[in-house]
Amino acid sequence: MWQIDPEKCLQCGRCQTECVLSVSAVKCFHANQVCGYCDLCGGYYRANVKELNTAAENMMCPTGAITRLFVEEPYFEYTIDESLCNGCGKCVKGCSSFGNGSLFLQIQQELCLNCNECKISKVCVSGAIQRVPVRQGYKLKDHA
Repeated sequence: MWQIDPEKCLQCGRCQTECVLSVSAVKCFHANQVCGYCDLCGGYYRANVKELNTAAENMMCPTGAITRLFVEEPYFEYTIDESLCNGCGKCVKGCSSFGNGSLFLQIQQELCLNCNECKISKVCVSGAIQRVPVRQGYKLKDHA
């Protein structure tokens, strides 16, 4: 099976555009255990937003795949709707730049065709995509 090493991924956007599927098998995952549950989340909001509201011009995700639920002041819980995620990595890049990096990309194995030679891996500039044994679990982002 193919998987992404989140420590090597540069969020270049090629996972969205190079997958052989019409909607990429690469999806954003959220490492809840390292999330800061920030009010101003770099993966949720674009940089330099004027107001913290859900107007489209303020949102990082172009498909609306990230939602948040108020926990308590000033904390929010973030959830990824994989059916809306296109694997563009914009939220991951924002989270890594402004937050603690709890958002990361990974290949959703239930969607992946497991091509003999992954088209995304051929164009991955960082070498983050590798074929691993089926028994090996997902590489997760376990620390920020």
